[in-house]
Amino acid sequence: MVPAELVVRHLGLVDYLPTLEAMRRLTAERDATTPDEIWLLQHPRVFTQGQAGKAEHLLAPGDIPVVQVDRGGQVTYHGPGQLVAYLMLDLRRLGLGVRELVTAMEQSLVELLAGYAVDAAPKADAPGVYVAGDKVASLGLRVSRGCSFHGLALNVDMDMSPFGRINPCGYAGLKMVQLRDLLETPPTLDEVAQRLERILRQRLGYVR
Repeated sequence: MVPAELVVRHLGLVDYLPTLEAMRRLTAERDATTPDEIWLLQHPRVFTQGQAGKAEHLLAPGDIPVVQVDRGGQVTYHGPGQLVAYLMLDLRRLGLGVRELVTAMEQSLVELLAGYAVDAAPKADAPGVYVAGDKVASLGLRVSRGCSFHGLALNVDMDMSPFGRINPCGYAGLKMVQLRDLLETPPTLDEVAQRLERILRQRLGYVR
C-alpha cells in the first residue's frame, strides 16, 4: 500500500559530499514508518564516479573534484544549472522493483520534456533519456535494505564544457545536450523542478 506522505525538499545549490552523507544516513536509519523523500537541488561543479566507473573515462578532470560514489553507472558531471533529483524511496512499500523505478524515472523525464515540446526517449541498453541520440538526462541508483537513494540529473541551463573532460557515462564521444539548447525560451530551473515534482508524485502513486 502506498503511504500518504511524500516529503519533497527543494534545497537549492548544495555541496555534493554533505548531501551524499545525508542520503546515506536517511537510508540507514529509516524504518517501515519513515516517509519517502525526494530532494530537488543543484550541486557545485563535481565529477562523480559510480561503482562500475573506470579511470580511463576521466580524461582531464583538472580543477573539478572527483568523488567515488556507491551508485550504479560510470562517471558523470554535476554543476549549477543542472536539476538533480534524489529519490529516497521504500521500494518494498511501494511495490516497485529496481527496473520499475528506473522506468518510472525515465518516463517521468520523457513526460516532463514533452511538456516543453521536446521529443525524448530512453534507451534499452543505456539508462538515461535522449533527444535524437544525444543525452539530456542521466540516471544512477543504489538500493540498500529495499530502499533507493541517488537518482537522476537533467541538464537544464548550465556550462556544458566539463562534459568534455570525461567520457560521459563511460561512452566516448557521447554528446550531452541541455534544455537551453533545445528551446527558444528556456524555462527556469525552479519551474522545471516544480513540474518534475508533480510528475514524479503521480507516477510513484502519491497522486491518484
